[in-house]
Amino acid sequence: MSIQNIIETKVKEGFLALYNIEIPTVEFQATRKEFEGDITVVVFPLLRYKKANPVQIGEDLGKYILENVTEITNYNVVKGFLNLVVNDSFYTNFFHRIYSNTSYGFVSPKADDKAMMVEYSSPNTNKPLHLGHVRNNLLGYSVAEIIKSAGKKVYKTQIINDRGIHICKSMLAWEKFGNGETPESSHLKGDKLVGNYYVKFDQEYKKEIAQLISEGKTEEEAKKEAPLLLEAQQMLLKWEAGDAQVVALWKKMNAWVYAGFDVTYKSMGVDFDNLYYESNTYLLGKDVVAQGLEKGVFYKKEDGSVWCDLTEDGLDEKIVLRSDGTAVYMTQDIGTAIQRVKDYADVGGMVYTVGNEQDYHFQVLFLILNKLGFDWAKQLHHLSYGMVDLPSGKMKSREGTVVDADDLMIEMTATAKVISEELGKLDGYSDSEKNELYETIGLGALKYFILKVDPKKRILFDPKSSVDFQGNTGPFIQYTYARIQSIIRKADFDYSQPVTIDLHEKEKELLKQLELYPETVQQAATNYSPAVIANYTYDLVKEFNSFYQNVHILGEENLDKKIFRIQLSKKVADTIKSAFSLLGIKVPERM
Repeated sequence: MSIQNIIETKVKEGFLALYNIEIPTVEFQATRKEFEGDITVVVFPLLRYKKANPVQIGEDLGKYILENVTEITNYNVVKGFLNLVVNDSFYTNFFHRIYSNTSYGFVSPKADDKAMMVEYSSPNTNKPLHLGHVRNNLLGYSVAEIIKSAGKKVYKTQIINDRGIHICKSMLAWEKFGNGETPESSHLKGDKLVGNYYVKFDQEYKKEIAQLISEGKTEEEAKKEAPLLLEAQQMLLKWEAGDAQVVALWKKMNAWVYAGFDVTYKSMGVDFDNLYYESNTYLLGKDVVAQGLEKGVFYKKEDGSVWCDLTEDGLDEKIVLRSDGTAVYMTQDIGTAIQRVKDYADVGGMVYTVGNEQDYHFQVLFLILNKLGFDWAKQLHHLSYGMVDLPSGKMKSREGTVVDADDLMIEMTATAKVISEELGKLDGYSDSEKNELYETIGLGALKYFILKVDPKKRILFDPKSSVDFQGNTGPFIQYTYARIQSIIRKADFDYSQPVTIDLHEKEKELLKQLELYPETVQQAATNYSPAVIANYTYDLVKEFNSFYQNVHILGEENLDKKIFRIQLSKKVADTIKSAFSLLGIKVPERM
């Protein structure tokens, strides 16, 4: 049990014993450097339960804890803050327990626990993955890994948007202007090739619009009557009717895209347990609408369209079936959610990694599923994230002004190479070792830069500043890990057995930070936030560097102290590696 859990139990017990009042929670913070103590109970929130002088409450609780918690050796009260001093033996005993625990911080799933499904990526098959997809994939993958480490079984999934007018646009452009070009003949990844034809469609479409306007049409008329758009719409109708030629073209071009996506996912270091395709799911949900009509969840308008009235819930009316009987995206998402629970009977909740422009959509989706009576709907979460901006402005797929995910990863590796060579610390590395290191540093910089920010916040991404070996960056943390490995390699003595020493202040601070790791993993899982893990790791590394600068490790004369400091350094490195694995980031053994 952590020291915080021990103290929380005793604060609640003490409040009941002293004042005959039960309190639900206890608020903690780290003790400020200028005061004696290791952990601080914040008294002010307790005033809502007991009207009294906060200093007196602090004194009462401090005395009670000192008498009833053997791990606490002293206390002091500063205004509304109760600072508690923890016995060194608690931390050394804690360290002996965790030193050889390779899964420290992780919880094994219980056999009867419901699983979570995490959806991310979910691209369109008319273009390659771009910078926005990078944030989506990194967030979704990391959240899945964090939830798994917190003790849940997790399924990683995506729904591939492989149908619709936008897909037909790239198909039509290739058919008209492609001259049989293939990924092999063009030496392009398939997703890039198809994406080029999506851009080509837009270019030719704009020419037709301009021509029609010059002939006297209004802009609105020209956009609707442009021959290319009409052909694309006709192609979509043929696809929906199962036209053999159109379906064959669709399958061929989608296969090119999937092959391209696979390469990008592998480079990015993300994976999936199963895939859903919109071409298979777009008709799902129509039966559910019929059932919802019977239950009174939905109602039908005079034109035959079906709606859900959410005005009493503070929202608006939402269409779930058009008057011609065709489904809308909401219908499809309702059906897909239900289908997933049918496919995976142990799924008890889902996380949807989708940009914040879809906040309202998911608010409505979750509410409708609740109204339809699905218990698991209470365990649905929209992992809403902000957009990624560039110094050059907003990206536009149709105009081909996106930052391609593959190009970005190549650029990050190249930037890491330049900076690493400038630092000149790669003597003795082979070319293949250097290239592997550049990729580890470059991708680590990219992932950390994106994941250290709270998902809800918008990001202005600057590739060069992310590959910095100082400050709150991936490379800085990777460098600290590599430094510890170098120390361990130089330890030419047996440090396998536990030792007990009087703790140096810096050792104690480092142990306090290590003790927070399991709680941090749980907090990150509860909040669906890799930023919690990223910033914990940065704080751990800062604490280690302060320790490294203030005590001797290999140069320590006392053997027990030297052994303990090697062990402590090793455990810090293990925790960095563990935390970074939750972010999908590798750590190099040498830098």
